[in-house]
Amino acid sequence: MDKTVDIYSFTMRTIDGIEKHLSEYRGLVLMIVNVASRCGYTSQYHDLEALYQRYKDKGFMILGFPANNFLWQEPGTDAEIKQFCSTKYNITFDMFSKISVKGSDIHPLYRYLTKESTMVSSVKWNFQKYLLDRHGNIVSQFYPGTAPLEEEVIREIEKLIDQAA
Repeated sequence: MDKTVDIYSFTMRTIDGIEKHLSEYRGLVLMIVNVASRCGYTSQYHDLEALYQRYKDKGFMILGFPANNFLWQEPGTDAEIKQFCSTKYNITFDMFSKISVKGSDIHPLYRYLTKESTMVSSVKWNFQKYLLDRHGNIVSQFYPGTAPLEEEVIREIEKLIDQAA
């Protein structure tokens, strides 16, 4: 693994088309999740937003990355995805432009998350979650079937929030 690359090395395009340096999230507990609007797990948006509301004032942020890698379950444009997330789920956590999370066109961020980090595992489906501590270290990975409000997820987030920055 290249020690000069970390989560804060990446600049990503927000769903509104603005370039955002992930270094702006330094010091926060992060959950990075690939999302899709037409997936059996799409209802997890509700729990992700609830999770964000519960912990946002304690230094927690969710970064949502729409991806169309699994059975074309995110076919929309960024504007359509934003509209869907806003009207159906009232999403207020940070959403980014659609990217690829696996395959030959995998985005470098997801290459880092899945291959160059200590969590060596490809993305299994939509709504796979990576939990990072306040220093940008990947500490947990939750597969798509793990709901955001499950006890194991809550326990891990609270442990990371309670750790000193």
